[in-house]
Amino acid sequence: MVEAEFVHIASDGHPVFVRKWSPAGTPKAALIVIHGMAEHSARYRGLAEAMTQAGWAVYVPDLRGHGKTAVEGRLGWIAERDGFGRIRADLKELAASASAQEGGAPLFLFGHSMGSLIAETLLAEGASSFAGCALSGVIAPPPPALLAVGRLLAAIGALIKGGTTRSPLLHAMSFGANNKYFEPSRTACDWLTRDAAAVDAYIGDGQCGFACSFDLYRDLFSGLSMYLSASPFARLGKDLPVYVFAGAEDPIGGAKGFVAELAGMLRKAGLRDIETRLYPGARHETLNETNRDEVARDLRDWLEARLSALLARPSSP
Repeated sequence: MVEAEFVHIASDGHPVFVRKWSPAGTPKAALIVIHGMAEHSARYRGLAEAMTQAGWAVYVPDLRGHGKTAVEGRLGWIAERDGFGRIRADLKELAASASAQEGGAPLFLFGHSMGSLIAETLLAEGASSFAGCALSGVIAPPPPALLAVGRLLAAIGALIKGGTTRSPLLHAMSFGANNKYFEPSRTACDWLTRDAAAVDAYIGDGQCGFACSFDLYRDLFSGLSMYLSASPFARLGKDLPVYVFAGAEDPIGGAKGFVAELAGMLRKAGLRDIETRLYPGARHETLNETNRDEVARDLRDWLEARLSALLARPSSP
């Protein structure tokens, strides 16, 4: 596996840091990964190892407000307005660049947690660059009234304290209750995975687990509001394959039945190739779970099968 780092200059001039992992030979396909909230690209090296062994290239940008893409002193802040829209624009530009670098090889998309929501909103816009999409750690939307309260608090906080200010209150409201399912807990992050070493590495990583800004929470709540639409995925191509997986004990979505619910939304929109999987006992970060090798292998096998089906289709005249 060959690891490289580069900076993609976005259309608004902002530098976006990207990690790329490549196989020894010419990649047969490329996977673009969208990481979750309050983490960064380096945490996907294990997945990259599994995919490069199968001949895939893997691109993982540090999203705005995260990792090496964050503006100095503003970790957890994306943009003053429509931050998710700005990230979607970055991803579209990166996809075009990756396609050119890989000679037009098929592109697939994978998003985890907040990254899964960004992937969903990207595809809901009608993005057609991707041959398939995998989603993990999907976020179950809160009840509409609670979502409205969150949006109001984020807006008021941004107005009074400034949108770049981090919000421990909204952080606690969003994640503070997750550990109650695992009491007595060893740390405040036990809900992430059963692997104590992985939890400790997350806690010890200064670029993980931070409280995010009022503006980012406003973006997050705005993104979650897509589920209030009667047909959020109406613009998705019906042939797009989607794989949704989570830990069965994930308090963010898997334990709430949201994997099946999201799959139902996609099928209602007419998508024909939807696969789901719940891992018994696993929590939020399945790729950092005690059965991480199984999870990565299943994801790789799903991607490989969809790539094979794509390449087997008759070429257009």
